[in-house]
Amino acid sequence: MRDVTTAPALHRRSFLKYTGALGAAAALSSSLAACSSGPESTNDTGNSGSGRNATLTAVIGYGNDGSWDPTQTASAFCMAANNHIYEGLLDTDPISRAPYAALATRVPADLTGTSWTFTLRSGATFHDGKPVTADDVVFVFDRILDPKTQTLAKGFFASWLKEVRKIDARNVELVLKFPFPEGIARLTLAKIMPRHVFSLPGAWDDAIRGKAIGSGPYRQTAHHPKSNTTFEAFAAYNGPRRAAFKKMNWLTIVDAAPRVARISGASAGAQIADNIPYANIGQLTRGGMTVRGGAGMNNLFLMFNTQHKPFDDVRVRQALHHAIDTQKMVEVALKGHGRPATSFLNEANPSYRPAKTVYSYDPEKAKRLLKEAGVKGLEIEILAVNVSWIVDCLPTIKASWDAIGVKTTLAPQETTAVFTKMDQKQDYQVVAAASNPNQFGLDADLIMHYNYGPQNLWMGYARWAGDPVARKLFQDMDRATREPDAGRKKTMIQDYIDVVAEQAVLYPVVHNELMTAWNPHRLTGIRPQPYPGINLLQAKWV
Repeated sequence: MRDVTTAPALHRRSFLKYTGALGAAAALSSSLAACSSGPESTNDTGNSGSGRNATLTAVIGYGNDGSWDPTQTASAFCMAANNHIYEGLLDTDPISRAPYAALATRVPADLTGTSWTFTLRSGATFHDGKPVTADDVVFVFDRILDPKTQTLAKGFFASWLKEVRKIDARNVELVLKFPFPEGIARLTLAKIMPRHVFSLPGAWDDAIRGKAIGSGPYRQTAHHPKSNTTFEAFAAYNGPRRAAFKKMNWLTIVDAAPRVARISGASAGAQIADNIPYANIGQLTRGGMTVRGGAGMNNLFLMFNTQHKPFDDVRVRQALHHAIDTQKMVEVALKGHGRPATSFLNEANPSYRPAKTVYSYDPEKAKRLLKEAGVKGLEIEILAVNVSWIVDCLPTIKASWDAIGVKTTLAPQETTAVFTKMDQKQDYQVVAAASNPNQFGLDADLIMHYNYGPQNLWMGYARWAGDPVARKLFQDMDRATREPDAGRKKTMIQDYIDVVAEQAVLYPVVHNELMTAWNPHRLTGIRPQPYPGINLLQAKWV
């Protein structure tokens, strides 16, 4: 059983299944009873009713064609939707990430032991009318902990969770390998799925493609990859966060201009949209919309191929970070909605402290480091994802590197194309892309293991896991995970983040805000997230 330090190194097909933000799942099969087999027009909204019976229309700036399997997905759209469709034993507040009882009746009072017992909510049912039982809970955790099954969720649980046992039809016990209080908030990442549905042959492939049956306040009514997904309130839901909207239609519009257009003007067809470009904030505000940002781990990072010289030399990696005029990037590309990175973690993270190595803008130091490394006439092609705000930041990197004598070429491409090259182990020099581990939580141990580990996908891309510094880092990370004292654990994490900062193999350049816009005359209870997607479980019509 692999622990969290050895997140599965998946081949391309599996990676594209679970990371919708970095890939696209296959077209939906005709076998999915609740789903359409092809894209529908985004005008096919199904809007009906008025007032409180109206359909809420949301515009999501990310694709809905990634994996919908809750044990696999990192897709922004699919994770956000699943939070409305499924429940964990516990779920977490979308902003504070404080756990609350969802399918379970309570949050355990004592988190210091190695056994947590949960009672399922009386009367909880799945969207097909079948009751939620302890067998369903065990089914999901058995999949996550199965050493033969590679899932993204395994990396969040396998290091500290030994097994999940059925006590009786409504009670389960989680047996831990060692005390791990942080694990309580991670239970939201184990969405409980019906065993009678997803144990059938081919059912996990159906889940990947969009089949979603949970016990949450909304049930999925239709799914059109690359177009929209629709929901309606689940009448039998008896949990803590009931549906406020009779129906919802979530449109996927990745391109910025049509996404903004859909929420602009007096006749706007949508009431809320995420991923608002900074350049459109004023326009939307003047049109009566509320636009607010959430600052968190969202970042532009650079990842170096450490087997492509001279990027095996830490001085070269450091030089290229020091050369970037990050303040200019914040002012010009991000319109002030960001901050230069001073640690791998953003400054609001509870475990943050400034790293010992902070990459302040220092072109002279950059030149000196390149000279010390014996590097002359360096030419770099930056392989970059074509996410709009990343593309806006690239000219600053090019100008900064050109200024220190590094001839730089920009090569933005579709995100899937970028990571297909890495899955195929094609040669590259530097990748510039976006990441936001906050969609999984605020836990620094989780965030760091998502990016670093001996069999971690990202370390496979960077080709660094065999380096002696890396091996020592991974050992230190494992020790921090197992450290029982909270204060000591925090210090240990901060100490190994200093190593991550110094090595700069995969490291953020800037952390930026994510902007959400909504119509305040129609919606209340909206809180902008510092990670992609929306959460409407506490929202309602005005």
